[in-house]
Amino acid sequence: MLKKELRKSLLKKRRSMAETEWKEKSDRLCLNLQNLSLFQTAKTVLAYFSFRQEPDLSLLFTNEQEKTNFASKTWGFPRCVEKSLYWHIWQPENSLQKGAYGILEPELNAPLLKSSEVDLILVPAVACNVNNYRLGYGGGFYDRMLSQQEWASKPTIGIIFEFAYLQDLPIDSWDKPLDFVCTENGIK
Repeated sequence: MLKKELRKSLLKKRRSMAETEWKEKSDRLCLNLQNLSLFQTAKTVLAYFSFRQEPDLSLLFTNEQEKTNFASKTWGFPRCVEKSLYWHIWQPENSLQKGAYGILEPELNAPLLKSSEVDLILVPAVACNVNNYRLGYGGGFYDRMLSQQEWASKPTIGIIFEFAYLQDLPIDSWDKPLDFVCTENGIK
């Protein structure tokens, strides 16, 4: 199956999830991340705001129980500008705006993060395979970023629901495997 067809099929399946199922699976996925030593020791984590029923990571940075965890981490969220991602520091009390693709983003004046400050990248995906390759949304934002030398050595975790963890994916020459994949069923 071609990337475009597979992407369409998996996005349709993801959007068909009931809200309670989506929230329950998202929360379990977040608990799996919280138990991972790589996540626990990371001081600066790049994340994303859920869009079109992507796994919701908000439990990681807004949960009352996690106030101490939040206080110990710096969170970065992307702004899409032309064909690049710019990473800004964000805290729950900061406002957000809708970006070019309708995705929530930190405001333009939010402090920028440098790659040298980042310890871990939580990468949104449509699907991942058993070799940790990722099927993205087709815009190439993460592929371009992760192929740059300054980002290439940063630990990455693909974030998907278990149904999108596949045996095989179509792979292109520019695709790079992630270090881990996290679903509601565990870290792979």
